[in-house]
Amino acid sequence: MKEKRYALFGVTGPMLAYLFIVVSIGLSPWFRWEQNALSDLGHATRSSVAPVYNFGLLLGGLLLAIYAVTAFRSHARWTSYSLVFSAFSLQLVAVFDEVYGFLHFAVSVLFFVSLAPTSILYFVERKSHLALISFAIGLASWVLYWMKVYSAGVAVPETISSVAATAWVIYSALKIYMGETR
Repeated sequence: MKEKRYALFGVTGPMLAYLFIVVSIGLSPWFRWEQNALSDLGHATRSSVAPVYNFGLLLGGLLLAIYAVTAFRSHARWTSYSLVFSAFSLQLVAVFDEVYGFLHFAVSVLFFVSLAPTSILYFVERKSHLALISFAIGLASWVLYWMKVYSAGVAVPETISSVAATAWVIYSALKIYMGETR
């Protein structure tokens, strides 16, 4: 029964993070998808919504980490370790916001790069085609951005890759909650 409750953290964690991001964007008329990174919203000295944005990342990362070490661990043991790392990396993005310069860049890269092996591990461990598709979508969004196939700020591939990874995380949490795991 506890496992079912903790499974909901795998849904609420990402959803709350996205809610705080959306609120931050809504409160920031200066934010432009074609120019900005999502982390611009969390810059402690330049963004009035930094507390909102960074709190959302911290809370989302915390709930994801709790999900990973509780309900998810019995569902996908090896992936759970990687998901904890990704969740912690997300929290580091908030803690070391853009004020920290290169350190922020490094933890941001760490977070987005960590989504790839986490998705691949879940595909291997649970034969989840959704995780494989998520990996492919996330990778493609970054490759197309670097190749300048489309003109946008880095917020676009950040959003595409994180939402893609979130899809299989939420799906796994719902499966656990509904008792549909083997």
